[in-house]
Amino acid sequence: MSAYLKKSAARPLPLVLYAVVSAALWAAWLGWDQQRDMHPDGSSTGPYEPWQVIGLVLTLLVPVCWGVLRRHVPGVVVGTTAGLTIAAFYDWSDDATGLFGVGVTLVLLGSLAATSTVAAALRRGDVSGPA
Repeated sequence: MSAYLKKSAARPLPLVLYAVVSAALWAAWLGWDQQRDMHPDGSSTGPYEPWQVIGLVLTLLVPVCWGVLRRHVPGVVVGTTAGLTIAAFYDWSDDATGLFGVGVTLVLLGSLAATSTVAAALRRGDVSGPA
């Protein structure tokens, strides 16, 4: 197999890896909590607690930073965004109101913005040369 074919075959691997890691972290932090909390005044919150979302974000920083420092920026940004978006779609698609599409879109836009910002900040601080 030529060097070009080996390199071409390896290109989608970081994207798939970060998508799988992101979806697995979603499942670990948010996937198990599906019940809304009812309060005495009749209001409800949830199903996620703030510490779960904060835990997901902090845990995602590790593979995102590692991948950016390894120069897998497109794979990190697109893979992480895709993994979180797919996980949110799967988790929320049973919503009877149909508003889950709005939430999934917000997850897509928010994760894209956050991973792009982290990647840009890390690449700006990287003085080892261009990617």
